[in-house]
Amino acid sequence: MTAMNDVAKVDEKAIVAEAEAAVAKLAEVRRAIGVVIFGQESVVERSLVTILSGGHGLLVGVPGLAKTKLVETLGTVLGLDARRIQFTPDLMPSDILGTEVLDQAPDGARSFRFIRGPVFAQLLMADEINRASPRTQSALLQAMQEYHVTVAGQRHDLPRPFHVLATQNPLEQEGTYPLPEAQLDRFLMQIDVHYPDLASERKILLETTGVGEGAAKAVLDAASLSKIQGLVRRMPVSEKVVEGILELVRSCRPMEKTDEITRHIAWGPGPRASQALMLTVRARALFDGRLAPSLDDVHALAEPVLQHRMALTFAARADGITLGQLIGKARARIG
Repeated sequence: MTAMNDVAKVDEKAIVAEAEAAVAKLAEVRRAIGVVIFGQESVVERSLVTILSGGHGLLVGVPGLAKTKLVETLGTVLGLDARRIQFTPDLMPSDILGTEVLDQAPDGARSFRFIRGPVFAQLLMADEINRASPRTQSALLQAMQEYHVTVAGQRHDLPRPFHVLATQNPLEQEGTYPLPEAQLDRFLMQIDVHYPDLASERKILLETTGVGEGAAKAVLDAASLSKIQGLVRRMPVSEKVVEGILELVRSCRPMEKTDEITRHIAWGPGPRASQALMLTVRARALFDGRLAPSLDDVHALAEPVLQHRMALTFAARADGITLGQLIGKARARIG
């Protein structure tokens, strides 16, 4: 019994030491991103939390808010192989996944060779994902879910870690193919990108219109990031936080009960939302330098994790009710 206690103490000390080292590295990551991205602290935090949790994010914002620049900077700072795909109506699945070509050897022998598409990256930016056809969207979203692609019956595994940060323009919907709810659920978090505050926009003007601009530097690499992602999954979560997550998610499901929240909801979040919250609250705590998440983390991440996994009834939309209002009421129930 004493030996088991000693092992537990050693493991606990090792985890604490590993967490402290990770916290120091993440502070460097935050500073390195701040050299290029001014303001938008919430967007940067949520994007990093998404990656630390091992998931994919959907960035929603009008053009010109540095969404592309953010993804490029994240790829550099995290030491990942980053690529970008501009989604258009004529984009085909093979343009993303890759295709087979027929090679002929000098002796006349012929064989097929697979040429990998841009999806074979560690950080992929799917720019304006809703502009591509549903068939092309599905090709990418299947890769996001299964972490491999199948071409001509052959399986090709994607590199790890593998993350997709997709963007959407919430204003211009002509000529777009909105993502179905089942596909939206594949995204760990919806990250709303708003206009910068006055101080940040002033800094943008001064820093980006001169002769030189700040450049991001690598802080992590793929192996280091994978270790931190593993640490996130080993972080302890108190029973109070677990109960808070369950209460929050279940209170947004119309089939559970009918009350002031659920009567406005056509359909609510499934167990994948609970899993997303369990991962993201841990990642947010670590990003903030804490070794365990609290209910404050659940409150902070409730809307980005739940809003794209819920739908309002027609009557609620007609009355001007928003998902943010309903999620706010659900958050109030967990203290």
